[in-house]
Amino acid sequence: MIKIDSLFKKFNSHWVLDNLNLNIDKGEFYCLLGPNGAGKTTTLKILSGLMRPTKGRAIIGGHDIEKDYVKAKEILGLIPDTPFLYENLTPLEFIQFIGEVYGINKDEVLKDMDYYFDLFQIQEFRNSRNKELSHGTRQKIVYTASFIHHPAVYLIDEPLVGLDPYKIHLVKKLLKEEADRGKAILMCTHLLSIAEELADRVGILKDGKLFIEGSPKELKEKYGDSLEDVFLKLTRPQEENN
Repeated sequence: MIKIDSLFKKFNSHWVLDNLNLNIDKGEFYCLLGPNGAGKTTTLKILSGLMRPTKGRAIIGGHDIEKDYVKAKEILGLIPDTPFLYENLTPLEFIQFIGEVYGINKDEVLKDMDYYFDLFQIQEFRNSRNKELSHGTRQKIVYTASFIHHPAVYLIDEPLVGLDPYKIHLVKKLLKEEADRGKAILMCTHLLSIAEELADRVGILKDGKLFIEGSPKELKEKYGDSLEDVFLKLTRPQEENN
């Protein structure tokens, strides 16, 4: 469902992605880890069509994101670390707009919106202006906007910023249910405990390359007692290891 084929991205003279290859299957929950600057967010931006690669291909559900971007984006749900909403719309108007973009029946949009607004406990804000809302509330609206069009692929960047412990538990449950329904999920996060809990496979990016990948269990058996141990051991600068 997600395929990255020999992907390169260069900013000025620096290669942010250096021959990155990745395959994520239907129903797989994949967490991409790495230190700051490793290329995680760049990878998501290229997969979602927000940024063009220098070389290589990014494919969503069999559709090249550059050559067949409409069909690719029809099955794609993007949840960025900083939620973007049209500031002068209300949450209700924004969700209705998203429903129209994806051609969803209006009654179905309202039904699903009410379901997720109730889950996230944000019904009271449905007629407020988006610009007046907190980061956490805006993030819940972005989740609702993604869930209502039932994408086959989710791209998620730091999914829990601004959420309280109850909503973190809820989001983890919802995302795991989506994977169980056969959706492919690629999540970038610094929260190693979340990756260890949710991921079927984990990949660690370092200097724009996929340094290592495997299930959390496989990586722990080989490199440490926890995913945190694995991450620190494999990404620590060489001089610190010495």
